[in-house]
Amino acid sequence: MSVTLQSSDKQDFSVSMEVARQSKFVKNIIDTRKDAESPIVLEEVTGDVLAKIIEYCEHHKNNPLVNDDEHEVEPQRSDNILPWDKQFMEVDQDMLFKIMLASKNMDIKPLLDLGCKTVANMIRGKSAEEIRTMFDITDEFTDEEKEQSLKENEWAEAHKKD
Repeated sequence: MSVTLQSSDKQDFSVSMEVARQSKFVKNIIDTRKDAESPIVLEEVTGDVLAKIIEYCEHHKNNPLVNDDEHEVEPQRSDNILPWDKQFMEVDQDMLFKIMLASKNMDIKPLLDLGCKTVANMIRGKSAEEIRTMFDITDEFTDEEKEQSLKENEWAEAHKKD
């Protein structure tokens, strides 16, 4: 049995129930809707992003990762990404953040975690300035405000040198 997912730009994707149910949001709609024939509209997800999410869910349908917080006993690590998942996340920054936002909205925790791990790996070892440049974040502080912040947080800088 399959279900149709419709993106915000009206693209329809027919997917198996195993694929669709990896999204808690979609699963809840499937479990409660009366009209099983109509597409499930994902108003916050464009077709290109939904296609990537379906690719991920299709790959993991036979070995779905746990999609809840109850099973987390160890802290999350960013250095344990499976090779296929790592290659899957090799997308431009715009697509990466769209996938993360859509996985949050669709409640696909393993995919959101993968996105967060990918970003964590991107910024690991980078200075604040390098991160601002990487993500095109403007520095809104004046030189005086930066200096004041450094004075107030001298303890943190001293701790880094230890």
